[in-house]
Amino acid sequence: MLFKGINREILAISVPSIVTNITTPLLGLVDVAIAGHMGSASYIGAIAVGGSLFNMLYWLFGFLRMGSSGMTAQAYGANDRVQQSRVLHQALAVGVLAGLVMILAQSLICVAGLDFMDVKDDTRELASVYFKILIWGAPAVLCNYALCGWFVGMQNSAAAMWVSIVINVSNIAASCLMVYVFHLGISGLAGGTLFAQWCGFGLGAIIAFAHYKVARLRVKEILRWSMLKRFFRINSDIFLRTVCLVAVTMWFTRAGASQGDVMLAVNALLMQFFTIFSFFMDGFAFAGEALVGKYIGAGQPAELRTRIFALCKWGAGIAVAFTLLYALGGNALLSVLSDDAGVISAAADYRWWVVTVPAVGFLAFSYDGIFIGATATRDMLMSMFVATVVFFAVYFLAFPAMGNDGLWLAFICYLFMRGVILAFIGRRYVAGH
Repeated sequence: MLFKGINREILAISVPSIVTNITTPLLGLVDVAIAGHMGSASYIGAIAVGGSLFNMLYWLFGFLRMGSSGMTAQAYGANDRVQQSRVLHQALAVGVLAGLVMILAQSLICVAGLDFMDVKDDTRELASVYFKILIWGAPAVLCNYALCGWFVGMQNSAAAMWVSIVINVSNIAASCLMVYVFHLGISGLAGGTLFAQWCGFGLGAIIAFAHYKVARLRVKEILRWSMLKRFFRINSDIFLRTVCLVAVTMWFTRAGASQGDVMLAVNALLMQFFTIFSFFMDGFAFAGEALVGKYIGAGQPAELRTRIFALCKWGAGIAVAFTLLYALGGNALLSVLSDDAGVISAAADYRWWVVTVPAVGFLAFSYDGIFIGATATRDMLMSMFVATVVFFAVYFLAFPAMGNDGLWLAFICYLFMRGVILAFIGRRYVAGH
């Protein structure tokens, strides 16, 4: 009966988080779909380039979500309303300031990004228009990261789910209105997405400040040095961890591109297997952030241990399910993802690498959530750094002889090392502090 209660507790957080993970990419997909019916390939290219620019820009600020959830969950467990409010105010302040800096530096960022991706002619002009309109949503996007992390820490991932759903529904409605009714083209497309981003922030702010009645702290309370120091230490660790993650991801893409267009497409296709798996595992990682933080904050080590065991069991179960799915239905999934016979045929030669991803990767996802909830971000950073070193070491040893197999071997070793190191260090949470 106890375990059933724990499962309900985990699923109450993980299921809405999985829905959020699945619906979040729709924001970019809607823009691509509308652009695809605007009469020129340049529109699609502009949206793809603009989307990539924002992905790179915002990815580095993922710490606003992860850092907020762990600290908030611990404050929730300790029933410390002032600290709950302080974390939210600090995260929102960083989000607003970072967003304003992006707006002020928009021309520099846009030119540098387009030059880096070597975008020219009509596509460059359209991408520039798209970027310079949508950049005004930067404060809303970054504050949404902070709010969603805070909601998870408050054990309410459903709030983050509804924010995501509202963003996507309003994006579809506003973008279609501006493009098909007002005929505003790429400007309308960007304007619709911008409107949706601010709608999402508005809903999130209403839930936080009206439903939870967040305390209105004085500036000196928000800027209390001991708490501010902890906030920036945790978030700087997560930021540096993200830099390692970006380095591996970009190098993986670069190594695929160096082998030609077909292999680039093959790796992009196979990476969708990893992405789909990560949507589900991240949901349980979010549950780990919320529950581990809650029981550490409440000072209940026995409850903490049972949640960690249950989370790892869920992770192992998801890994088994996806291993079977990819082993038995991998070819069918490739056919769903692409209709290019040449790419599908080439991808089949490397499909078994992604079959191993769930087994070697589930510990990394599970313990990421556990460590974020424990705010043990320095350990996360060190494990990611070691795993990144392993990735590049294996790549430079294996790629010259094995080609694309060597690249995938490096990626699998990287995932495996992340999980093993975190699981080894994480034994202290099972044994008790």
